[in-house]
Amino acid sequence: MKKAVVFDMFETLITLFVGRTYFGEDAAADVGIDPATYRKAWHENEIDRTTGKLTIEEGIAKTLQSLGVYSEEKVKEISGKRLAALGDTFAAIPDDTFRLLEELKKRGIKIGLITNTFSDERDLIRGSKLFPYFDAVRISYEEGIRKPDPKMYTSIMEELGVTPEECLFVGDGGSRELFAARDAGMTALQASWFRALAFEPHIPCQVLPEFPQLQNQLGVLDYLG
Repeated sequence: MKKAVVFDMFETLITLFVGRTYFGEDAAADVGIDPATYRKAWHENEIDRTTGKLTIEEGIAKTLQSLGVYSEEKVKEISGKRLAALGDTFAAIPDDTFRLLEELKKRGIKIGLITNTFSDERDLIRGSKLFPYFDAVRISYEEGIRKPDPKMYTSIMEELGVTPEECLFVGDGGSRELFAARDAGMTALQASWFRALAFEPHIPCQVLPEFPQLQNQLGVLDYLG
């Protein structure tokens, strides 16, 4: 019998591929840089952005400085466009996400969140309509570590008061999150319901045949036992 479900956030409870999107190639175009060159420079400070060492504005600034195209105006433009796109994401939370979380609450199932995020994403998560549903959260920007660090999983289960055998983990599979959840003893399920919306080169994760595939949010309920 499962007593808790821990979710990933992006491409699991919500998707970035709705409304306005703003990815590396868009930022590259805004500063006149080849997308592959921009993406390489952007990824160089990704760990610092996801573990609270750099805010999103600082990460953008560092990227632009390394490319020789820094200006305060460009940092504001890129961070503003990111925030607008994220606003669309959080304004389009699927009804089935709410239905699932409501049903879990009705059944007395505890709900957790483990997510790798930058500072702007963290702010929107904490201010979103989803946040009150969570009984425990692990946000990489706040924790100083990120998935697939096992401490993200063991510490949230401890806070939720459940054993690994009593816990499901649901995520799209990015950051090797499903493998880490399985290694921690959880039952790991791959969320596939947003996959058709994604486009290259931003496919979060390929199909992982090692894990059960869920085609809709309410399919999670079938695994509660």
